Amino acid sequence: MGHKEKSKDRKEKRLQQISLLRTIPYSDHQRWWSKETVAVVTGGNRGIGFEICRQLAGHGVTVVLTSRDESVGVESAKFLQEGGLTEVACNQLDILDPSSINQFAHWLKENYGGLDILVNNAGVNFNQGSENNVENARNVIDTNYYGTKSMIEAMIPLMKPSAAGARIVNVSSRLGRLNGKRNRVENDALREQLSDDESLTEELIDGMISNFLQQVEDGSWRSEGWPHSFTDYSVSKLAVNAYTRFLARKFSERPEGEKIYINCYCPGWVKTALTGYSGSVTIEQGADTAVWIALVPDQAITGKFFAERREINF
Repeated sequence: MGHKEKSKDRKEKRLQQISLLRTIPYSDHQRWWSKETVAVVTGGNRGIGFEICRQLAGHGVTVVLTSRDESVGVESAKFLQEGGLTEVACNQLDILDPSSINQFAHWLKENYGGLDILVNNAGVNFNQGSENNVENARNVIDTNYYGTKSMIEAMIPLMKPSAAGARIVNVSSRLGRLNGKRNRVENDALREQLSDDESLTEELIDGMISNFLQQVEDGSWRSEGWPHSFTDYSVSKLAVNAYTRFLARKFSERPEGEKIYINCYCPGWVKTALTGYSGSVTIEQGADTAVWIALVPDQAITGKFFAERREINF
């Protein structure tokens, strides 16, 4: 059996193990949450986001499904409600629109008093199959990085204090890894800067993004050491991963009872519209790790990157 076959076999066995783990219910002493626990999922009207909503609601969490298109969100929530998941609500939210985020924050506070779990799932990718162009780079960066960042900033003041800590889960990708074998950043200086958690700053991350967009604009991006596959998407997720680590360090200074634990994960190449339904992972499998991180009991896990319920390197 060759290396690729062995790797595929290991992954299939791991996914089978996860499927088995999903059938084992959380015991009462593990459940830090109740129906009073509120989870907000961005882009929850379809694909991975919808499945994350379904699984969280299935565990007894109150879920707020958000959708850029309000009518689509209503239909998605109705489908879950008719399936017996009555603690699912929906509200319009466009993470690219500051006024939409502000209106959502006001609505959330008025109706639920805040939230306990935030899953940043909303994202875009304009490349299909083996395509790689940066024609839509600004839209990809604005949505996947700046939209996620804006949402986190708006939700932090609304995150409810608790002994278990509030949770943020950022849906990311292995394509955004610093040291990935296939898609690594080739700029050694930048990689070293982004690898140093102690000196990592928001300004550094934003500066990296600004440089990338400028190089896209002037046509020099190909020679500047950026990832070779799904370049704009990869850079957007590289920024999300770095921002996750930056916030984890910042949140660690919060007092007990007001902790916020933040992590990111790669769902894999999932069969959704984002991948042109060419993925090799089911939606149920792709959503699982997000739900697992959001609900993990008795462990202050933060600033980590996960795939298939296991920590992986950034």
